[in-house]
Amino acid sequence: MFVRNLALAALLPLAFALPLAAQPVAHHVLDNGLEVVVIEDRRAPVVVNMVWYRAGAADEPPGQSGIAHFLEHLMFKGTETTDPGEFSAVVEANGGRDNAFVSWDYTGFFQRVAADRLDLMMQMEADRMVNLSFTEAEWLPERGVILEERGQVLESRVGAQFNETMLAALYKSHPYGVPILGWRHEMETLTGDMAMEFYRTHYGPNNAVVVIAGDVDTDAALAKAERHFGPMPPNPAIEPRTRPMEPPHLAGRRLSFEDSRVGTPYVSRMYLAPVRRSDDQSEAAALQMLAALLGGSAATSVLERRLNFDEGIALSAWASYNGLARDYGVFSIGIAPVEGVSLEEAEAAMDRVIAEFLEEGVDLEQFERVRRQLRASEIFALDDTQRRARQFGVALSVGLTIDDVTGWIDALEAVTPDDVIEAGQMLLDTRASVTGYLTTPQPEQRAEVSQ
Repeated sequence: MFVRNLALAALLPLAFALPLAAQPVAHHVLDNGLEVVVIEDRRAPVVVNMVWYRAGAADEPPGQSGIAHFLEHLMFKGTETTDPGEFSAVVEANGGRDNAFVSWDYTGFFQRVAADRLDLMMQMEADRMVNLSFTEAEWLPERGVILEERGQVLESRVGAQFNETMLAALYKSHPYGVPILGWRHEMETLTGDMAMEFYRTHYGPNNAVVVIAGDVDTDAALAKAERHFGPMPPNPAIEPRTRPMEPPHLAGRRLSFEDSRVGTPYVSRMYLAPVRRSDDQSEAAALQMLAALLGGSAATSVLERRLNFDEGIALSAWASYNGLARDYGVFSIGIAPVEGVSLEEAEAAMDRVIAEFLEEGVDLEQFERVRRQLRASEIFALDDTQRRARQFGVALSVGLTIDDVTGWIDALEAVTPDDVIEAGQMLLDTRASVTGYLTTPQPEQRAEVSQ
C-alpha cells in the first residue's frame, strides 16, 4: 500500500516520528469467551460496531460450498423477536448504514451510526448471535439471490473466473481453493436447514470478536458489551477448527484459460506463501517489502520500470502479497504484454527480470523510498476509523494479536535488503505455484494436404 501523495510525504518527515498508536486500543475477553476490542477516536460523534465470527468459507462441510455466504445473507432475515429486514431498517432509521462480508476465514457484520446509537446496535447484534430465525419462504428466495450474485460478480467477469480457476489449481487439498461464493452446482442444493446447522456449529460468543471504534469511552463500551453479550453461555458445539492441509507440492502447475471476452491477455502466477505469524511477522514483512519493490508502483517498481518503460514489452506488470490468512498466504506476480509479444515471451521476460533482481540485489535508494511509502500509508490509515477497526477484526479472526497489529510497522521497519532477497528466493522455485495464461481462443489450425 502506498500513500497517495508521495511529494507531500517527503515534505513531512516529522510525521514519521509520531506514535503509530494514535488511538488507545483496549482488549478484553468476557467470561463466555467473547473478545471485545475498543478503539477510542473522538474526532467525530460516530461509532463503528463490528462483530466478527471465526468461521468462513474454508470451514464449510464438503458439498456445501457457499453456505457461509448464504448464512451471512440469512442473518438479516430476522430473529425470534424481529421481522425479516427489520435489522437494516432500524439502522437506516437511526441514520446509519450496515453491511456484511465473508472470507475464507471469517464472517463480519458492521454498522456505522451516531455514537449514541451504539447500545441499540449491540443489542440487535447480540440478539441475532443466538436467536436467528427464518422460514422456507425467506431462505428459498435468498438462495436465488446468491446464485444471481455469483452470476454478476464472478461468471460475468472473465478475470474473476480466471482467478477462481487459478486458486482451484493452486490448492491440492486445502479449502482455500473453493470459491467463497461457492460452486454453482453446490449452491443450487443449499437449504435453510444446512444454513442453520452451520450457524449452530460456528456462531456464538466463544467464536466471535466485537470491535467498537469511534467516539466512545472504553469503560462504557466494555460495560455495554458485558450487558448485551455477557449473559450468553458459550456455544458447546464450537470446536477448534480442523482443515485439510496441503501435501508437499512437487511440481508447478500450468493452465490456459481461453475466453472470447478477454480484451488484454496476460500471465498470472500465484505462489503459496507464509502468513503473518503471531509474535514473529518478520518473514511476512519481508514478503510485503518484496511485493512493493517488484510491483508496488507503476512508475518505479522493478517489473514496471524494466518491462514497461525500459524494454517496452509490457502494458503493465505487477506483484502483490496477502499474508492475512489463517493457514496460507499468496504471493502473486503477473504481466500483460504489448501487442505482438506472446504470453510465452512475456513470462520469460518477467522471470528474467526477477532473477536479475535477486542476483544484483536491492537498490538501496529504492528500498528506502518504498519503506517510507509503506510507513506513510500505514500512518494515514489511522485516520480511517472503520479501516482501523477492520485491521483488528481481521487480525484477531486469523490468529494474530493486538500487539501484532500495532507492531506491524515495526516489523516492516526491521526488514533489511538481505531479508528481501532471501524472501524472494521462493520466486525461483515454482513447485508451489500455478501459472496461468488468460487469452482469447486460438484459431483452429487446419492441416494442409499437398497434391
